[in-house]
Formats: sequence, structure tokens, C-alpha cells
Amino acid sequence: MADYPFPDPVVEIANVEEVARDLVVIANRDVDLVPNIGVIGGTHSVLVVDTGLGPRNAEKVLSFASEYARGRRLYLTTTHFHPEHAFGAHTFTGAATYLVNTAQAEDLATKGAGYLAMFTQLGEPVARELDSTRIPVPDLTYDGGYELDLGGRTVLLQPTGRAHSKGDQVVTVPDVDVMFTGDLAEAGQFAIFPWFPPHDTDVSGIRWVEVVKRLAEQRPRVVVPGHGDVGGARLLADVRDYLTELRDETWLRRDSAMAEETVAEEVRALMIERHPEWRLPEWIERGVSCLCAEHPAEMA
Repeated sequence: MADYPFPDPVVEIANVEEVARDLVVIANRDVDLVPNIGVIGGTHSVLVVDTGLGPRNAEKVLSFASEYARGRRLYLTTTHFHPEHAFGAHTFTGAATYLVNTAQAEDLATKGAGYLAMFTQLGEPVARELDSTRIPVPDLTYDGGYELDLGGRTVLLQPTGRAHSKGDQVVTVPDVDVMFTGDLAEAGQFAIFPWFPPHDTDVSGIRWVEVVKRLAEQRPRVVVPGHGDVGGARLLADVRDYLTELRDETWLRRDSAMAEETVAEEVRALMIERHPEWRLPEWIERGVSCLCAEHPAEMA
């Protein structure tokens, strides 16, 4: 098993930020494999957005949400199927109704076991959190979109189609203009491209650009990214601009028949030069590989 050179992927309930009336975020503190987790309240129900990695993290989130709800009904949704976002959902069984879009449910069913095996090999701290994980099965699935009535507040669950994953979903709270993006948007780091051919190639750089363009046009007041600090509309614009320049710089080099390895080297250096303060530059090369596969010459 590989050494894990990062802080343990543990959700800290002490890091709770109120971003609107009856709406809080358990912040991820820029810790790898810890997502930003939302707890959204209405008069009769509370929705939890994402669970943390594995059952131990999820137990802490469920305990916090149950106390926060004070007797209100609990719902759970996840922004996409990746382990730190959804692999604690089984812990909510019997305590909350778990609902996601159909494509995400299919991701869980077809890829969940493989991702569990892959993440367990990342290192002992990750394996420890994933111990006893059971791949969740949603209670409710939907197509097209879902309006969840929490009582005096409606939350919109909107699948985006293939982008960061096949089953991405955005969660918006219109009355306070808050948007949860999952890993479609991350703050202060390079976009995570889960490009693992031949096992998983569902991420699409060209679709991701279009999705984030549409989200940026909505100009939400508050944006809760999958990872990194809570921000505003500028956060979405930054992600849109980065994905666009990653695509354009990659394709410019592929147009000249440059070898993919050389493209990756040059684009990585350029992106780091343009964003020297961003974390996780190791994801640049995977983004380049994905976009090379989506180059118009390859798609013809």
C-alpha cells in the first residue's frame, strides 16, 4: 500500500460556516479527500449534501445533521458518486431518504466497487476511513431534475450530464441564491480529471467547459465548491476560464501533431506559471490526456 503524504481525510465538525439563513457548510479546510458538506434546512425537513469518505466520517455528519434538524425529516443527496462525496451514504440508511439522479445511481452500481478498491490502495489513512464501507443504493432516483420541498424552501437538484463524471448534479437553493457544485468547481486548485483509461473515461473536458459556462451565467450569490473555500460567482468564472485555457492550449499543440507527452509537459508548465498559487498540479496531465482524446481529429 502506498504511503499517504497528506493530512488524514477526516471531516471536522468544528469547521461549520453559516452561509445563509438555516444553511451551513461543514468546510473541508483544503484537506484532500474531504469535501465541503452542506446542511440545508426548511420548516419540516433538512437536506444533507455529501457525506465525507466512508462510514466514520458519515456518522459524524449524520450526528451533526440530526442535532441540527431538531426533529425535522432528513434527506441526503450527493453531488456525484466519488468516494469522498458519496461513500458514506449507507450510514444514513433508515435515518434519511437518499435521492440522486439516475446517472449517478448507475455510476454507484457499476463503478462503486472499483473505486472502493482503488481508493483503498491510496494509503492506510484512506483505507481506514473506507473500512466497512458499503456501496450505497439510493432510495429515490429522478431524471431531468427534482424539486425537493423542505417546507418554506425548495431545493433544486439538477443533473448536468457528463462532465467531471457521468452523474454530476448541482444543488441550488433559490431563495438565498446558493449553489453547491460538487467537483464541477473547486477553489484554489487545478480541476480534478478522473481520467483512468481504460477503466473510467467518462470525464469530458469539452462538456465540462460548457457546463461551467452555463453555471457561471447564473451568477449565484454563494458558490460552495466540492473542495476549497466557499466563494461567489467569480469562482465559477475562474474554473470556466481555466478549463477553457487548458482545452485551447492542449488542442493548439495537438493541431501541430505534437506528441501527447510533450503536450502535457508544456501545458503543465504553462498552467503552473499562470496559476502559481493553486494546489494539486498533478491533475493537469490527466486533463491534458482527456482533452487529447477529445481533440477534433480524434473524434472525427
